[in-house]
Amino acid sequence: MSNIYNALQAAGLDGSIHVSTPNAMDVIDSSKSFPPSSGAFSTSIQGQMSSILNFLSTTGAPFLANVYPFFAYIGAGGSISLQYALFQQNPGVTDSGSGLHYSNLFDAQVDTLIYAMAASGYGSIPVVVTETGWPHAGDSSATTQNAQAYNSNLVASVPNGTPKKPNQLISTYIFDLFDENQKGGAAYETSFGIFDPSTQTKNYDFSF
Repeated sequence: MSNIYNALQAAGLDGSIHVSTPNAMDVIDSSKSFPPSSGAFSTSIQGQMSSILNFLSTTGAPFLANVYPFFAYIGAGGSISLQYALFQQNPGVTDSGSGLHYSNLFDAQVDTLIYAMAASGYGSIPVVVTETGWPHAGDSSATTQNAQAYNSNLVASVPNGTPKKPNQLISTYIFDLFDENQKGGAAYETSFGIFDPSTQTKNYDFSF
């Protein structure tokens, strides 16, 4: 990251191009993932995260995160409701530390990252969600109906910000435009696309 930034500086482009790196949610200590206000980075990577955050703060670049409520939902053993994960009507949860109320899992995950950065002394770095999505096949909760609901509700919710950062747009990128039919791993890994692999047929209706 430093080498790329130095090259941009030498070319006079550092003012218009940011350098950052995406982070998975497992940078968060699993024992500090809820409530969001308790968010903290895993102690095993604290040194690396501090170095990255210092770089981002110094250069004015955002913190990039891949945020997947789907993975949290299927890994929670039934303790997270599907409605909470899909931005649908649900009682929500209240953060006992901050008093903030969360109506969806996406906001809770994003705010956990924001609190973790603040706990490390870097509370002003903006977050950009570089990946989020919901598969339409490959798991009992991976249906076209749920994928359509997640992405549509995500688009409606993101402009409102999060409870920690209300009315502040979190720039967010949906994964994926097309199914990756040759991808390995779990069955659902091939089925995040809005379109099928031919790129011609939608898996479900969706609009920005």
